[in-house]
Amino acid sequence: MKCVLITGAGAGIGQETARLFAKKGWFVGLYDRDEAAVQRLAEEIGSKQAIYGKLDVTDVEGWKKSLADFFEQKSRLDLLINNAGVLHSGAFQNITIQQHKQIIDINVQGVINGCHSAFPYLQTTPNSRVINLSSASAIYGQPDIATYSASKFAIRGLTEALDNEWKVQGIRVLDIMPLFVKTAMVTDMNAASFKKMGARLTPKDVAQTIFHVANEKSPATHTPVGLSTRLLYTISGFAPDRLNHWINGVLSK
Repeated sequence: MKCVLITGAGAGIGQETARLFAKKGWFVGLYDRDEAAVQRLAEEIGSKQAIYGKLDVTDVEGWKKSLADFFEQKSRLDLLINNAGVLHSGAFQNITIQQHKQIIDINVQGVINGCHSAFPYLQTTPNSRVINLSSASAIYGQPDIATYSASKFAIRGLTEALDNEWKVQGIRVLDIMPLFVKTAMVTDMNAASFKKMGARLTPKDVAQTIFHVANEKSPATHTPVGLSTRLLYTISGFAPDRLNHWINGVLSK
């Protein structure tokens, strides 16, 4: 039985991803700051196929304990999904410095903590993978979510670097890049691009993409999610910087 550990599994994308992997026969590790939420999900899935625990991804010792508990169950870690994240939106100067720091601590340092702590377990599992949640905002920097966008650029860069660095150990490191998703994260979101484009993707859409990337024989390092994201990603690869700047400026007005 293949095994996957998912952070931020208590709601939204993480929750739907856990349900899908369990339905497909995987053993799932459910971790979140909201322990009650992952406990309910574990009970729904069943104890033979799930383990849960409280995890703040900024806590390295918490990572080590969670991974040890998880690995004890099946002695393998086929997939780590770094899904936990936070978003604060609005004019850059109106977001508190504490909120900017929280975005970096959770979205960037949390993923670094996870990858670093999970490496020994991934290394002992043949053909293991890491899937990081990046974002369409990592295609071009986005006004009103500047620090969030920067955090996802960091994840994009980390993914590219580790996918090359860890290939000698047989570990793939990948990311997926959805546009706005219908989750609590975008409730009351104050960004012009969101008001213009809205949230068309559902957590189930993203979960399906994650499962596809987890099982595809030779997946690309980056996988955009949704037609709009694929279009923006393709254009960004060919268009000159001034055109990319103009397109993103139009979307954010």
